Amino acid sequence: MTLRPDVSIVTTGHDVADARLHREAAALLRAGLVVEVLGLGDPSAGPKGASVRAAPRTGMLRRTARALVWPWRASGRVLLTIDPETVPSALLATRLLRKRLISDVHEDYVELLADRSWLRRPMGPFIRTLTRVVVGLAGRADLTVVADDHVPPAETACRVRLVLRNMPDLTMIPVTPAGHGDESPLRAVYVGDLRRSRGGREVVEALAVAPGWTLDLVGPAPAEEAAWLEERLRRPDVSGRVRWHGRQPPEEAWQVARGAHVGLALLADTPAFRAAIPTKVYEYLACGLAVITSPLPRVVELVTELGAGWVVDDETSAGQRLRDLTADRRLLDESLGAAARWSAELEAAGSPYDVLAERTVTLAAQAR
Repeated sequence: MTLRPDVSIVTTGHDVADARLHREAAALLRAGLVVEVLGLGDPSAGPKGASVRAAPRTGMLRRTARALVWPWRASGRVLLTIDPETVPSALLATRLLRKRLISDVHEDYVELLADRSWLRRPMGPFIRTLTRVVVGLAGRADLTVVADDHVPPAETACRVRLVLRNMPDLTMIPVTPAGHGDESPLRAVYVGDLRRSRGGREVVEALAVAPGWTLDLVGPAPAEEAAWLEERLRRPDVSGRVRWHGRQPPEEAWQVARGAHVGLALLADTPAFRAAIPTKVYEYLACGLAVITSPLPRVVELVTELGAGWVVDDETSAGQRLRDLTADRRLLDESLGAAARWSAELEAAGSPYDVLAERTVTLAAQAR
């Protein structure tokens, strides 16, 4: 007999392979809840142990229709939404069907719109205004989860607000680094979206001027960036030294990172990134990797305080840093040691996602 889901994670904008979705689902499953996921992409890439219903990506019109309909199709006693456009329909559905709603605001969506080139079109101002409205509605959920202190809606605008930072789930990450001996081949990794502002081109160019290093790229790329990558990776200065694995579920993505030395995070200085610590930085450290990062203020503070990496201005200086590490492996070993110590402390502290799971258990008990 199939059990009714306790929780339905509903997303019309994220792939079911999304890392935060996987971390949340894993915590809910550990708490003994039955979980279903409604999202995009390949169902086999969804969280293990959850029932996954997935649809292909389509245009904005179909996405809007799904945002209206999918909250009503969800079977769980608790709905967990992770896209702003699903919030209005989910609020109505949970009130009329006597369910409970958790709205997870992954990022500062209004600031993030600056990273979307299509918003330069005439509809841009309308989309920004609409985004502010639906993010405000997220505060009316039974529980509003935000990815950092600065991410709206503010505590005063929420019924109940929980800050759940994008910390790694160590059950998905190979914590013990391998292959860091003096004789191991030097390898860097980039894990994440390869959108232009995320620094995908910059990490490839850094690798191009760092002989002796190889690079693994793990993540999806928009069509324009995919075309650029495919052409660039055929050139002699990087051919055979850069491997692009495409989108992978979180556990598979971090298996690629096993045995690497450096994680690259050369994000652009956009309003959304400037105020945040990218998830990949936490994950690199948790995996025991040293970090080379662009000078985003909060990342600079973290990496320099730990002594677990280096700050660079651009791809040229990133490539120079890689060459420096080739010449002096002692510098690399010191940063790897610092990252490993931080990872051990994180493991001892326990998963913050278990707090979300505890709150969800309570809400499920209250729902119809």
